[in-house]
Amino acid sequence: MNCQEKTQYYLDRIAKYNPKLNCYLTVCAKEALAAARAADQRRAKKESLGPLDGVPIALKDIFVTEGIKTTCGSKILNNYIPPYDGTTASALKKGGAVLLGKLNLDEFAMGSSNEFSGFGPVQNPWKEGYIPGGSSGGSAAALAADLCPLSMGTDTGGSIRQPAALCGVVGLKPTYGRVTRYGIIAFASSLDQAGPMARTVEDCALLMNVVAGYDAKDSTSLNVPAEDFTKKLKQPVKGLKLGLPREYFINGMDAEVTTAVQKAAKKFEDLGAKVEEMSLPHTQYAVPCYYIIAPAEASANLARYDGVRFGHRAGNPKDLLDLYERSRSEGFGAEVTMRIVIGTFVLSTGYYDAYYLKAQKVRTLIKKDFTDAFQKFDAILTPTTPTPAFKIGEKTDDPIKMYLSDIFTIPVNLAGLPGLALPCGFSKTGLPVGMQLIGKHLDEATLFQLGFAYEQATDWHKRKPSLVMSHGS
Repeated sequence: MNCQEKTQYYLDRIAKYNPKLNCYLTVCAKEALAAARAADQRRAKKESLGPLDGVPIALKDIFVTEGIKTTCGSKILNNYIPPYDGTTASALKKGGAVLLGKLNLDEFAMGSSNEFSGFGPVQNPWKEGYIPGGSSGGSAAALAADLCPLSMGTDTGGSIRQPAALCGVVGLKPTYGRVTRYGIIAFASSLDQAGPMARTVEDCALLMNVVAGYDAKDSTSLNVPAEDFTKKLKQPVKGLKLGLPREYFINGMDAEVTTAVQKAAKKFEDLGAKVEEMSLPHTQYAVPCYYIIAPAEASANLARYDGVRFGHRAGNPKDLLDLYERSRSEGFGAEVTMRIVIGTFVLSTGYYDAYYLKAQKVRTLIKKDFTDAFQKFDAILTPTTPTPAFKIGEKTDDPIKMYLSDIFTIPVNLAGLPGLALPCGFSKTGLPVGMQLIGKHLDEATLFQLGFAYEQATDWHKRKPSLVMSHGS
């Protein structure tokens, strides 16, 4: 199958299944086929090929793409067409990748279920009426449904790993600063991180090779030597030490998730790794700490959407204040509005010290827990989510319940560490269960090594949803 045929295969599947799943917000059929044709021509002329030459990919609609609508899942950016490519989009183009389109997400990446998109929720391909996870729900669902072979997501508190786990695919949240943030629409700048998503660990590592690297346009980008993330893939895991934190096996957790992760720990022992229980004592403070820091940064980052330079502008404003108020209230959804209000409050005079400053101190303690743990362990094994996917609408009226969906992923963002989510089982109702491997700073290679070894010893990643939804297949 040449590049054009492969691209057409995915475009046909998108046309067939996307109306039901709602993964794609924009499909770039014409541009994708032109890029695939160019890739076939390069092959015919025996020209040197990029690492992803002719490979179709889809991007979460938070990555800025020149000439292609970029909405960030929000009505406020409904008609925004960027005049430039972000560094990630540019690197993928240079690598020869074929962009199929832009994927649905919770508005401004704020959500754990993809129900807070301004353009409707995404369906989980494994079960109709269930959430795919968020905020990169479109990316995870598109991979699971075979509507793309590779995708890029972003992760501020679990937004790559949580949907990857709930859709039965692989997702990496890299070390903070490992992948550029230039050209990603900002949510919380000290937490946001872009990362690869795929159906296998190896594909995830190959995509990481293309997108990782220093970028002078991003002041938080880490200037470290380039690395081949596939180099340790096939090395045995014998002798590696894995920590199993007590605080990640909590009351109220789904018993099937606990069992699946414990079986995964046993599988690692069978492969020669050492697994030992340990403690990350400040874990319980991660969620409240995150929901002070992230909204505070969001409040500052989203101040630019005021109806003046770009994005939605309210019609016939009476004065400047009316323009601001109506542009923002018409453009932002309820979840984003709530987080902006919380963020503005915790940054306000009289509350800054009590909330924001205290949260930053707690963040330091959470980081120290991991630093101490990695004196002894090579990686940490945990569940990715407390439960499998839940029904659409089940938690939208209870923000606390919704926020606790990210209880196992948030600490990794607060500490700036890498985390890999991959499938490790299924519930009795046929929904995927995922585990998370947390690594040392800049040690993504060991996570890929562990993930690959587990994947080779199991067949969870080979299962695919039947996609027999109410409209038939």
